[in-house]
Amino acid sequence: MTITAPLQHADRFFIGGEWVKPSSDAVIDVIDSANEELFFSVAEAQEADMARAVGAARQAFDEGPWPRLRHAGRAEYLRAIGAALEKRAEDVGQIWPRESGVLHVIAKASVPGAARTYDYYAGLAETFPFEEEAQPSMGGKFGLIVREPVGVVGAIIPWNAPLSLITYKIAPALIAGCTVILKASPEAPGEAYLMAEIAEAVGLPPGVLNVVTADREVSELLVRDPRVDKITFTGSTAAGRRIASLCGERIARCTLELGGKSAAIILDDMDLAAAAASLAGAECFLAGQVCSSLTRIVVSQNRHDELVEALAGTFSQVRVGDPFDAQTQMGPLVAERQRDRVEGYIAKGVAGGATLATGGGRPKDLERGWFIEPTVFGNVDNSSAIAQEEIFGPVLSVIPAQNEQQAIAIANDTIYGLNASVFTNDVERARDVARQLRSGTVGHNAFRTDFGIAFGGFKQSGIGREGGTEGLLPFLETKTVILEGRPSPY
Repeated sequence: MTITAPLQHADRFFIGGEWVKPSSDAVIDVIDSANEELFFSVAEAQEADMARAVGAARQAFDEGPWPRLRHAGRAEYLRAIGAALEKRAEDVGQIWPRESGVLHVIAKASVPGAARTYDYYAGLAETFPFEEEAQPSMGGKFGLIVREPVGVVGAIIPWNAPLSLITYKIAPALIAGCTVILKASPEAPGEAYLMAEIAEAVGLPPGVLNVVTADREVSELLVRDPRVDKITFTGSTAAGRRIASLCGERIARCTLELGGKSAAIILDDMDLAAAAASLAGAECFLAGQVCSSLTRIVVSQNRHDELVEALAGTFSQVRVGDPFDAQTQMGPLVAERQRDRVEGYIAKGVAGGATLATGGGRPKDLERGWFIEPTVFGNVDNSSAIAQEEIFGPVLSVIPAQNEQQAIAIANDTIYGLNASVFTNDVERARDVARQLRSGTVGHNAFRTDFGIAFGGFKQSGIGREGGTEGLLPFLETKTVILEGRPSPY
């Protein structure tokens, strides 16, 4: 049975509040990751299309009503977007699994949280100090700190979790008063098109949100364009380095949420079966295609073999298959090239002398789709490729340590610093170890992230934070105003 994507205008771009024809006939085919069949096609932006989208956003910021609305007025639009999004839960449930391999039940369940995020940022219209009094110290009688929109924002989204990442970029940008060019991933553009339909439905002013899909070369034009004040990007560290260098050339603002090689430290008082169940279960989400996955498992040498056995026993029982099957626990990878990448790292692990405890191949009963077996390596050297490089697949590496301090040193011995976790029954010990880890988030006894507080990384895992009030700050510029008297309140 052929499934049609629930989108109305995939052959066009959403620019300046309208669905406009592309400048060329170029298209991008989106392939169903579970059966390798064509799901839908979208127009592929060329230089002229990107320039048109940037121009619309620039005009909307410079001349349109959006930045000049009160925050409360913008908040009404955000609440309308959240309400409209909730009505599209089944559409997300059809799109995301076929694009990226996430389970259907998880895709549907993600929508209410995204909708609440729009409500959260709408609520900041009343509580965030966009303007506050400051005492002048060098003359003048009345001072103000004013937090104003940074301007035109280019938001570049990856393929693994598009809706969530779109939400945490455009919701704070919009409440701040920015206008946005949303650049979707070629592998997973559906959610961006869905958000364009919602923007049209709620009557967002023209040019406030513009949506295009482009590959790397045209995407770089967005980063280079002097009319774009800020780039917010989620993706690989390699691409982040390039974006940061281009933004640096013209002093454009940027927020970068990049890769990770996150460590879980298993202390000696932790039950290994419980730790294994927690780690293996979390790694099933999106088949490990998560930047903050806990893929380096650091444990004392005398418990290493027991943990490897527990992880292998748990991971080998995971049911891999169709993401729309209620019995499935893990779906496919996003694309053939991603499976090739994961298989390449598995081969490196074997060649490097690590112990392959389970997995390492393709499920024998699945002839189509980009599936891979959940894989566990033991006796991994922390300097090896599988311990140092982001694999982006369901591959766990267990690394032995002599003691707690060496475990912490191993966890920190990486160019990344996105996520980590400490497994122990002692909360005081967990906090003590957490304070020694160079990581943007540290969880306790589980894989944890929290965009409601703040998400982002140390070192080459990125610049800036997303989520919560911390995620609003990168979309604001701070202005100091010094007056000779107190003005009337707005």
